[in-house]
Amino acid sequence: MSTTPSRVFVARLVGLPIYDPLGEQVGKVRDLVVSVRAEGSQPRVLGMIAEVFGRRRIFVPMTRVTSIDTGQVFITGLLNMRRFEQRSTETLVIGQMFDRQVTINSNGVTGTVYDVAMEQARNRDWVLSRVAVQEPAKKFGRGGLRRRGQTHVVEWHDVTGLAQRSASQPATQLVHAINEMRPADAAQMLHDLPRERRHQVVASLDDERLAEVLEELPDDEQVEILEGLDSERAADVLEEMSPEDAADLMNELPPETAAQLLELMEPDEAEDVKRLMSYEEDTAGAMMTPEPVILGPDATIADALAHVRNPELTPALAALVYICRPPLEAPTGKFLGVAHIQRLLREPPSTLVAGALDSSLEPLRPESTLDEVAAHLATYNLVAAPVVDEDGRLVGAVSVDDLLDHMLPDDWRDKAVRSHG
Repeated sequence: MSTTPSRVFVARLVGLPIYDPLGEQVGKVRDLVVSVRAEGSQPRVLGMIAEVFGRRRIFVPMTRVTSIDTGQVFITGLLNMRRFEQRSTETLVIGQMFDRQVTINSNGVTGTVYDVAMEQARNRDWVLSRVAVQEPAKKFGRGGLRRRGQTHVVEWHDVTGLAQRSASQPATQLVHAINEMRPADAAQMLHDLPRERRHQVVASLDDERLAEVLEELPDDEQVEILEGLDSERAADVLEEMSPEDAADLMNELPPETAAQLLELMEPDEAEDVKRLMSYEEDTAGAMMTPEPVILGPDATIADALAHVRNPELTPALAALVYICRPPLEAPTGKFLGVAHIQRLLREPPSTLVAGALDSSLEPLRPESTLDEVAAHLATYNLVAAPVVDEDGRLVGAVSVDDLLDHMLPDDWRDKAVRSHG
């Protein structure tokens, strides 16, 4: 491996592209798998976990790695595309070793692992050879300001605590990594962690980020994680979820648990969720979002464009603006029509949005079936459509995203996270 540096720090490997002998990218590095032996004995690196198409995670033996160059990894031979399943004798470096509390034998310093280095031994095996340890932050001054703890990079055999697994292990490095990922990728990482480690990470994520990740997990894992939280925090996380996702999750919980959580939620948030839970399953009412972009008839096109620029909106929800009489929260006053984003972009910003309405579009009803919703969107080439009750009030909007969630098999998230079988 002439292009491979003699020492490679693992944190710098994560996310690097992996190329086959033809120069085609086949995946990205997500973690290292090692075999930890006795305390002080350098663990052998068994291979890399690579993320390939469809978010599948596979095992790449280190014997297949031909070089680790600056910013890329090269492999040889055919890859086994079977999904990686961790064995009891294996340890994930990022997933389980980072953040572990250790003691440096030579000076007695205690800290947490924030990186490790691997080197190639004389027998050509790769081993973990160095440990990067950070001391706890220290307070100084009258104001109690905290100074970042000193860091040390020491030999593997000079560290104690890496052969044992601690139930109180923090999750600082993993949480940082998850916060940098897209929610779907973060859900994949969370799913792949051992259960104990997963609970440690969940406990360390803030409510908003946990809500985003929960929405991307299979139903059974959503329930498991939510039931592992105390009731107050579970209610806070549900408030951060989109109302339709929170309602779907509530319907998976025991009725008494769901009722308790609804009581703990903020009244306005709970009301939206209760309303969505009241509709028949697989109807427009059950799958809609009650929070599309709703404006009054006196709003200008500039107002409408400012609202659809909200980065938290999905592209489907940003495609239409819904014009109603006050009140402007669902259920609204009389629904007047929708304005398409393409039409808005062609009009002067100072023009009233009411002048760009498409009032010919027949809205859906809350009781519209899944097939009726699909036919409606397909017939009119829409990515979203209004849902209006019998009194002419807008109660929400169904997007193509919502439709796909309900048309795909019940376990589609499970299959996606588990790498399509």
